[in-house]
Amino acid sequence: MPDAEGHPTPEEMELQAVMKALSDPLRYLVVATLAAQPDGTERSCTSFGLPVSKSTRTHHFRILREAGLVRQVDRGNSRMAQLRRADIESRFPGLLKLIADSPADPAE
Repeated sequence: MPDAEGHPTPEEMELQAVMKALSDPLRYLVVATLAAQPDGTERSCTSFGLPVSKSTRTHHFRILREAGLVRQVDRGNSRMAQLRRADIESRFPGLLKLIADSPADPAE
């Protein structure tokens, strides 16, 4: 069962949900950006510069969170996102390498 913030356990992470989350170019960009940064990097959701409204950005991060790709933590008046690198690697070995080898195209 997902925790109170909607983060599934690694065992609950489903391939279909992960692939659906990654099928959107903006969500793929978020994951690819975090995957290229050092483990443990936290970024505010606004720091990705997604060209969408606040409500749409919130929706995208909810999809990523519920798929198990990111962990979101409240830090004061902002919400930080961190890639769940160890959980992703244990559940879907090699997925992050595939993403790193096929970086996001911000023009999409």
